[in-house]
Amino acid sequence: MKDIFSAIGWIPKAATMNAIEEVFTIARAQTLIALCSTVPGYWFTVALIDVIGRFAIQLIGFFFMTVFMFALAFPYNHWKLPENRIGFVVMYSLTFFFANFGPNATTFVVPAEIFPARLRSTCHGISAAAGKLGAIVGAFGFLYLAQSQDPTKTDAGYGPGIGVKNSLIALGVINFLGLLFTFLVPESKGKSLEEMSGENNEETSRN
Repeated sequence: MKDIFSAIGWIPKAATMNAIEEVFTIARAQTLIALCSTVPGYWFTVALIDVIGRFAIQLIGFFFMTVFMFALAFPYNHWKLPENRIGFVVMYSLTFFFANFGPNATTFVVPAEIFPARLRSTCHGISAAAGKLGAIVGAFGFLYLAQSQDPTKTDAGYGPGIGVKNSLIALGVINFLGLLFTFLVPESKGKSLEEMSGENNEETSRN
């Protein structure tokens, strides 16, 4: 996040601040994003997950994340202009809203519902671990990929990357793939855990 905000000039470059100023500035920006987009996204999920369903929320989330990432990436030079920075921040915040009113919530809820009872804890743990692994790869990967293609403009300790614009395009593509994979996820709204796992059918066939 800080690399993107520094790149568009919304927060100063790290080299221009001391450590305390940098921590305060980044924390303030992240808090603003959380209060205006991340937290509301979760509350929308809580309010609507049993109304429109897990599948719809995840599909909507990935769809709008894809749209906003591409809307930020392709006209990236437009967003870097000083008069357009607030618009960039608003658009970027919306990606966090739809991340939480979407896959950030459903990928924890759905694994707890769709696996058979005898495997539910194990499979839920594997799903959670896979999600955390993806988050780690994404966070560290973005740090390296978002570095300038010009070796003289990279942060200390980093090699040349593909730039912020291309990194945002890559994120948009990943979000689109998430949207496609969503069609493989069963809808569990209004169904008991036994119905989802097919355990009722097993009991009926035995009787």
